[in-house]
Amino acid sequence: MKLDVTVSEVQELIKNLGNHEQFLDAIRIDIRQAVGDFLSKLMSGELTEFLGREPYERKKDSANFRNGSYERRLTLKGIGEVTLVVPRDRLGSFQPQVVPKWQRYEKALADDLSLMFLNGCSTRSLSLISKRLIGRKISATEISNASKELSEAVEKWRLRDLSQERIKYLYLDGVNFKMRLSEGIELVPVLAIIGVAENGQKLVLGLQSGDKESASSWREFFKDLKARGLNKAEIQLGIMDGLTGLEKVFSEEFPKAEIQRCQVHVARNVLCKVPKKLKQQVADDVRSIFYATSRQKALQFFDQFKANWEKDCPSAVKCLSNSLNSCLSYLKFPKEEWLSLRTTNVIERLNKEFKRRTKPMEIVPGEESCYRLLAFIALKMELHWRSQPVGKVKENLPFFQKIREM
Repeated sequence: MKLDVTVSEVQELIKNLGNHEQFLDAIRIDIRQAVGDFLSKLMSGELTEFLGREPYERKKDSANFRNGSYERRLTLKGIGEVTLVVPRDRLGSFQPQVVPKWQRYEKALADDLSLMFLNGCSTRSLSLISKRLIGRKISATEISNASKELSEAVEKWRLRDLSQERIKYLYLDGVNFKMRLSEGIELVPVLAIIGVAENGQKLVLGLQSGDKESASSWREFFKDLKARGLNKAEIQLGIMDGLTGLEKVFSEEFPKAEIQRCQVHVARNVLCKVPKKLKQQVADDVRSIFYATSRQKALQFFDQFKANWEKDCPSAVKCLSNSLNSCLSYLKFPKEEWLSLRTTNVIERLNKEFKRRTKPMEIVPGEESCYRLLAFIALKMELHWRSQPVGKVKENLPFFQKIREM
């Protein structure tokens, strides 16, 4: 059968509908109705196959029959909410496969909602806009439940095998979250480790709940990484900010590795012990030490620093002296990597993204939910890092310009 429609007939149809938006609304309604009818017929066919006979067909030795139908709704991606007529059997044993019994929206929609939630849209906001987005209001609880389906995938990623990764450097830090636990709301630290592979690519190797000030927490974290295949013999450097007991534990677990203290944290600690009117001068002298082109020059600058400030700022001099060796470990490595190895900026940026995403939530609803969010952010950061491998820094950056001037 061929349907011919003239341009004038289409124009008249649009004119009768009132305006362009009403015309599109009418089309959407027709599409939803057609899809609903199609799925309903498929389920009716399923029941026919299940019973082994057509409607009104008699069959001996059969105690099961059609038993009417009921309406339900299903929300589909790109279509909206459709009405289904679900057939029933007298014994209640028929379960349609076309649309599972308890499904209220398709999995593609659940995945989209989870993705929006992980990207920063709160469950309440998604609930408010879901009617406009997909044609059905979805509760905040439904959105939370949809994101929970990602937990298994997150755990597989978090505990994945590391034996094929050639890791040479480790960045270590922890970040605190307000987390809802069974006994109330607690400030819970989550430890994070970023690894740098032989090709300079950065990877988040692990996330683990634990006290970042506790040496035993870090030791267990390191043991977990090694149990997952991390080769301790290949680790050359650990970059950290001087957390209590961390350096000692790191040296014990990775005996062949050097320790690099974050120069930003050390400089901050030094300047805390300097009078306000002297801070700028002391900061300039510290910068000369940290930006030296060799260890020999750095030590020369430190001797000058000590001579200049030991009388007026002895505490500051002592503070820098205690950390000096670990602040200059980066000088033993390739020059093009110095900018990335001097500080913990890499992992600080990751922690900043963690905080930015969880800030709208105020309180993270449990450890499992926290891991889901952090794993998603970590994977996003890894994509971003692909264009910024360690050691691939252009030499026209200010850092290198200052080096050439020294």
